[in-house]
Amino acid sequence: MESIEIKIDQLQESKPVKFTLGSEDVCVARIGDEVFAVADICSHAEASLSEGDIKDYKIECWLHGAEFDLRSGEVLTPPAFEAIETFAVVRDGDTVTISKKK
Repeated sequence: MESIEIKIDQLQESKPVKFTLGSEDVCVARIGDEVFAVADICSHAEASLSEGDIKDYKIECWLHGAEFDLRSGEVLTPPAFEAIETFAVVRDGDTVTISKKK
């Protein structure tokens, strides 16, 4: 299975970063000791979520303000109505491995 490995120090608290997994862009975010990975493209307007803002466990699309839960990909506020994909995240010490969910 395809995966990417990153070091935890590549991630700043509440600052999303875009990585590429195969042919997909993935938005990766660190909140405390937890790391989350979701599809980088907003389901409403195809804007890059890694350019958005994070508050608590929510990421806001910079274009129209749709918010998604980083833990589940669930839509929290309109104008989006479709959830975004989430990815498997495994942390082993300072290494974070991200892959597609089975």
